[in-house]
Amino acid sequence: QVQLVESGGGLVQAGGSLSLSCAGSGSIFSVMGWYRQSPGKRRELVADVTSGGSTNYADFAKGRITISRDNAKNMVYVQMNSLKPEDAAVYYCSANHDWGQGTQVAVSS
Repeated sequence: QVQLVESGGGLVQAGGSLSLSCAGSGSIFSVMGWYRQSPGKRRELVADVTSGGSTNYADFAKGRITISRDNAKNMVYVQMNSLKPEDAAVYYCSANHDWGQGTQVAVSS
């Protein structure tokens, strides 16, 4: 059974940084990624990374957000810098079409 467990969300001031982690289990994940969803909006890709290290970023993430993974630990991370109020959302880890429970990120202006 696939499990994805996120951690690291919280409240940060605008301009600050936050790091999220996701621990995966139950499968080998070719692609692991982060998505986000804010109230009234569709869930959208933040970034994803293949087991080979190839990354893909949403336009809003480029230059501010870095995704990485540790294949040996089945972990995926996202480092978010220069956070803006519009980055506030529930952030979800995704792999193999499965989802974590989400972790809330709030950004105060």
